[in-house]
Amino acid sequence: MADVAWGFATREGFRIFKGQPKPPGGGAPGQSGRPYSTSCRSTAAPGCPRHDRRFFAASAGEPAAASGRGDGGRGGGGGMPVREAELAPAARATVQAVRAFVGERVIPAEAELRRHGESERRWEPHPLLEQLKTEARGAGLWNLFLAREADPDARYGAGLTNVEYAFACEEMGRSLHASEAFNCSAPDTGNMEVLVRYGTDQQRRRWLAPLLDGKIRSCFAMTEPQVASSDATNIEASIVEAGDSYVLNGHKWWTSGALDPRCELCIFMGKTDPAAPRHQQQSMVLVPMDTPGLRVLRPLSVYGFQDPPGGHGELEFVEVRVPRDNVLLGPGRGFEIAQGRLGPGRVHHCMRLIGSAERALQLMTDRVKSRVAFGKPLAEQGTVMADMATSRVELEQARLLVLKTAHLMDSLGNKAAAPEIAMIKVVVPSMAQQVIDRAIQAFGAAGLGPDLPLAEFHMWARALRIADGPDEVHRATVAKMELRAPRLA
Repeated sequence: MADVAWGFATREGFRIFKGQPKPPGGGAPGQSGRPYSTSCRSTAAPGCPRHDRRFFAASAGEPAAASGRGDGGRGGGGGMPVREAELAPAARATVQAVRAFVGERVIPAEAELRRHGESERRWEPHPLLEQLKTEARGAGLWNLFLAREADPDARYGAGLTNVEYAFACEEMGRSLHASEAFNCSAPDTGNMEVLVRYGTDQQRRRWLAPLLDGKIRSCFAMTEPQVASSDATNIEASIVEAGDSYVLNGHKWWTSGALDPRCELCIFMGKTDPAAPRHQQQSMVLVPMDTPGLRVLRPLSVYGFQDPPGGHGELEFVEVRVPRDNVLLGPGRGFEIAQGRLGPGRVHHCMRLIGSAERALQLMTDRVKSRVAFGKPLAEQGTVMADMATSRVELEQARLLVLKTAHLMDSLGNKAAAPEIAMIKVVVPSMAQQVIDRAIQAFGAAGLGPDLPLAEFHMWARALRIADGPDEVHRATVAKMELRAPRLA
């Protein structure tokens, strides 16, 4: 009976939708043609006493409005692009090139890269991925992640806005190997942005240049096994001044990328002054991986995945001595750097997850069209159709929230976008986990195996509900901001 009701509802819904007149200027039936708008928070905006921001995207088929900075609608304070077609031509061409490269070069290489990742030589970089990097760089698809607000002269990156990169980043999320092919993979992206924003000229020459060239890799050591590292002020690792040096001691784990033989730099977070105010006790120091006293103890696995060749390492720092010049920004500035580092990284993670979820839904769609159970295709089973519809709805909601967040970062800055950054970090990993889980269910046992990317997609979605701050921390952030928000009269 449920299947009959569902079939009737969908048939009637499509019949009514298709019968609606097209809006003026073209577009799909049922479109109103009005500008899309996101909700806001403004005591200043007329008719919106509680909100302080109002952003409108261009109507379907129109270019995004130009920003007050004169950037031609490339993600400034004017229109918020919600579709690829609304991007500036150069950015749209970049996104299309990334999509083509992922589809034609990266995805076909997945099987070989997966076999290598399960072999005895898994901790060695595969030459095929190095070849893909060379090709991507030759095509101009390199270091796309550095947002224009951090690199306004495009000295280091491609000059994309956060919104423009969000569309490209979604395409990279369709394969777990894609971001590295474009030199856009974590933790290198966050570390490079730290060096661009906070590094000295000498630090940039020594470390940023080879990272931008893709010649070396890096890691970021903050999380510790003895304390709840979701509260960064809890960390116990020490950074002690000793003449013209700092001496580091600490025990870190889940240090992603530390096992890669190309990893030459570790950004270490520890306490320089435990007696200082709570958020001024921490500092960040640049540590060459071959420094005496630094040991990689073991690789850690996530649901059995070791993620070679970078992996996730457990590290020990015993009397590790580095020059004073290796401190970033200055003593006591570590928490400030961490907050600046994590904002853009969270948007990158979320857009990649949306790309993974999109591919999972595409795989699910293809599967249910071709499989028959209980006398009819899976695509005609009511529960399967409901799952697909739910996945589509959740994906579209999550993408719009991420694009709004990226737009706020471009137009008002990362600090002003803090509420939305916290929101997407709660919404997107959970959404991706559910969408991918439904795809796995549609594939049955095949969805759990190594021949499809679904199991690894699901693992990453689950891990990202903890990495870069657990859901609970971000929910608390959103709730505190909500409690401080002005009330309606």
